Amino acid sequence: MLKKVNKNEMRNNRHERVRQKIYGTPERPRLNVFRSNANIYAQIIDDIAGQTIVSASTLDNELKEKLSSTHNKEAAKLVGEIVGKKALDKGIKEVVFDRGGYIYHGRIKELAEGAREAGLKF
Repeated sequence: MLKKVNKNEMRNNRHERVRQKIYGTPERPRLNVFRSNANIYAQIIDDIAGQTIVSASTLDNELKEKLSSTHNKEAAKLVGEIVGKKALDKGIKEVVFDRGGYIYHGRIKELAEGAREAGLKF
């Protein structure tokens, strides 16, 4: 009997595998991305201290008013720009990009490009 393929379980396995190699330091924290069907979330994490330094998502009040839809490329790019601006305000210029096991395509790519345009380097 064939085992049913669970895409989210496979993504979690990829994410765990990558997380064994990628970690955020105070000098170069980790930009983590989570994507659901309805929203996209980004946070910058210092793994040594175990703290989230900056976060942004399509659920933020400032973005809700601007967006017609919270689950498209335009929304992802705006989240990337906002997380980039917040990071620069906190003095963070370089990050390690953690795509969360997702393919670097579509909304994930747009979020990364938005963060780069805001001034983050990774």
